[in-house]
Amino acid sequence: MNNIPTIALAGKRALVTGAARGIGAAIALKLAEDGADVAITYEKSAEKAEALAAEIRAMGRNAIAIQADAANTEAAAATVEQTVVELGGLDILVNNAGVLFAGDFPTQPLEEIDLQLNVNVRGVFLITQAALKHIPNGGRIISIGSNAGLSVPFTGIAVYAATKSALESFTRGLARELGPREISVTLVRPGPIDTDMNPADGALAPAILPSLSIARYGRTREVAEAVAFLAGPGAGYITGSGILVDGGISA
Repeated sequence: MNNIPTIALAGKRALVTGAARGIGAAIALKLAEDGADVAITYEKSAEKAEALAAEIRAMGRNAIAIQADAANTEAAAATVEQTVVELGGLDILVNNAGVLFAGDFPTQPLEEIDLQLNVNVRGVFLITQAALKHIPNGGRIISIGSNAGLSVPFTGIAVYAATKSALESFTRGLARELGPREISVTLVRPGPIDTDMNPADGALAPAILPSLSIARYGRTREVAEAVAFLAGPGAGYITGSGILVDGGISA
């Protein structure tokens, strides 16, 4: 009997946006563990991004870190082109970059509204469009949505929830378009995950914890495992839908 473990993503090339830390970093590491070469983008955290790329290269994979504004048209195209040149192609796109500003909508500053729309929605559109010039038949597009894209269990996140709801429709619509090429388009919907953006001891925690079935914040690795499954060969017939990784907050 052959007991040699298979490497699910051997030979694949992945691009993970907003991956210097948190969920994005965990996704990049997991995809590399599964055999993929990985490009990551960052906006400001250059030191963390370069350290992550070095960690991935230490696994024997190719890895690059690219500074890019997630909502900038030229940056999206340049990011994809650099990925293709340095990794030799692009098979998997993970739209992870996102921002969250909690606050009552009637008084929420326009700058916070615009930034959430630009990064969480426009940025996804831009880089996906650029990536589709290169992703081959059978590739993967995976976006990091949110349980809040399906239901909103507490106040203060109306705009953020709206941006994640937009990804639901985008995923379904794009899955229809790309089905003939067998490019699967999916979502992973994290609930409360312990990150810098939403720490387990942060201001939102008292409102969140009573709504959870599993009474703790999730771990970034738990989101990464779901992404890796959807990126892998066993998920080729899953498209236009997603996975909730939310500790039962949506139950």
